[in-house]
Amino acid sequence: MEKPSIELKGLGVVLDRLVHHVDAERYPQETPHAFVYFLTIRNLSDRTVQLLGRKWVIEHENAETVVVEGDKIVGHTPLLTPGEDFSYNSFHLTASNCRARGSFHGLDEFGNRVFVKIPPFSMEIPS
Repeated sequence: MEKPSIELKGLGVVLDRLVHHVDAERYPQETPHAFVYFLTIRNLSDRTVQLLGRKWVIEHENAETVVVEGDKIVGHTPLLTPGEDFSYNSFHLTASNCRARGSFHGLDEFGNRVFVKIPPFSMEIPS
């Protein structure tokens, strides 16, 4: 029987910056707003961790929820020793205000399944 995944104490995620872009010519008409987010995953635990994938839950103001799960984090499986971090940026296209939350998952150096929650953040279209 497979062990459940544990939230590893000391592994954390920080939203460094959130940037809003509007470019009607570049983005699809149905999703003209792009939010670029910059995240840092910090390993302040006592063990090495390899991150293998992610899960995002995006809740739109019209009650639509989109769940995105997948392997890797922007094409990488970062190996973080204690004290190391991994920073990256990505984006979400939308037509309405929304709220994002989620988690990153992987394995610690002992083969235990671990995860870290992504703190929720809002993507508010400026008026």
